[in-house]
Amino acid sequence: MSTVAPPALAVLVPLSEVSEPEVAYYRQRLDDPSLLERALGVQVEGTTYLAVPAGGCRRGGFVSVSEVVTGLAVRSLLRDRPEFPDVRLSWSPYADTCHVVRWGPPLPYDDDPVAEGRFYGYRAETIAAFMRAHGHLT
Repeated sequence: MSTVAPPALAVLVPLSEVSEPEVAYYRQRLDDPSLLERALGVQVEGTTYLAVPAGGCRRGGFVSVSEVVTGLAVRSLLRDRPEFPDVRLSWSPYADTCHVVRWGPPLPYDDDPVAEGRFYGYRAETIAAFMRAHGHLT
């Protein structure tokens, strides 16, 4: 009798399998787009996301998932990779909010979108555009 393994909850895929809009999102926003050369495609729940490593002024990153068990699978994929330090799963206390797999140090800022943008390594122009779009003067 043969057994069929259940499908993996999360798998790494070649960067070429990550959608161009997903890659372009980061290429347009990152202060150091060369980080994309070390990024990983993570297929979760039928969708492939880009996990951009820490490096340069980018201190950390994240991937959102809807299920805790899927988050644990993503955490396992990224764990023990030097470009993804301190990988952990942040459980959401709310049923309608995603759980988040994070890497890098904890965000030391509370409700400071400029500091958060810098933490994620976004260009100053990207942060300023975000602030304008959300009604903040820059």
